[in-house]
Amino acid sequence: MRLPPLIEGRLIRRYKRFLADVELQDGSLITAHTPNTGRMRGLTTPGNRVWLRDSANPGRRYRYSWVLVETELGVRVGIDTGLANALVREAIEEGTVSSLRGYRRIRQEVRYGEERSRIDLLLQDGPAPDCFVEVKNVTLMEDGIARFPDAVTERGRKHLRELERRVAAGQRGAVFFCIQRADAEAFRPADHIDPDYAEALTRARDRGVEALAWRCSVSPRAIRIDRELPIEA
Repeated sequence: MRLPPLIEGRLIRRYKRFLADVELQDGSLITAHTPNTGRMRGLTTPGNRVWLRDSANPGRRYRYSWVLVETELGVRVGIDTGLANALVREAIEEGTVSSLRGYRRIRQEVRYGEERSRIDLLLQDGPAPDCFVEVKNVTLMEDGIARFPDAVTERGRKHLRELERRVAAGQRGAVFFCIQRADAEAFRPADHIDPDYAEALTRARDRGVEALAWRCSVSPRAIRIDRELPIEA
């Protein structure tokens, strides 16, 4: 996925979950929208290089949105959770994700399920039953292992329950962990942060829900899903 021209700055602070103060290269100070509801552990150190997207809309309350951050070790990480669905869709359409090839139609944000959910991607018109794909954006890294979630998520457990029901009904269900950083070597659920989610993921996989973890190459010019990672229980 090609990114629009981004504006570089230095992070001053992230606060109130959705806001970040940034010093731009010309010395001006702005407040940017943070499109990530997680805790963003390890990514919010003051002084980190960041890249912002300019909406070019002067009427918008926060004209800039935070897209990338560079960690203290020089690793660039995509923090915009809104990009994850598009990244996964692009990878499926290009045939990168071998286990999800062959579907001719992809629908987004389709209502389904007993708990009034919306599926991120619904794959149809393929050689196999319809496939319901729930996408999770991953930024947390610990000792070379990508972890999810970075905060307790009841919503994430609900999505796993919905996928289990799809599988029980004879369809496919998959949870796709989109890791927007290139330094991960494996994926593992963050059981020390949300043991209930880790347990729910194990149960869902035992009941036929597929789990996929792919990492991305990340630069200020483009983000691209390019390598599947092993999932450690």
